Amino acid sequence: MIRASDIEEMKNIDIRKVDPATLVDIKTVKVNTDLSVEERKKDFIRQVKNPYCFRCGNIVIKISFADTTATLEERLEKYFKSL
Repeated sequence: MIRASDIEEMKNIDIRKVDPATLVDIKTVKVNTDLSVEERKKDFIRQVKNPYCFRCGNIVIKISFADTTATLEERLEKYFKSL
């Protein structure tokens, strides 16, 4: 089971200092769609190790989330309407 302190450590990883060879390549992660949503989340985290920092090929990826209730779809719609 992942502790809150583990999540904070994963979230705060410095991609300038992380060894890319220690990161999971997202291309190798396979999501089993037969599992429940909760089990899929757990399986994804088990496979990727750190959901905030991973590789895609040779590129190190770090993601973060805004503290908002707006969905990606809402943000994209707003963006395209502004063009």
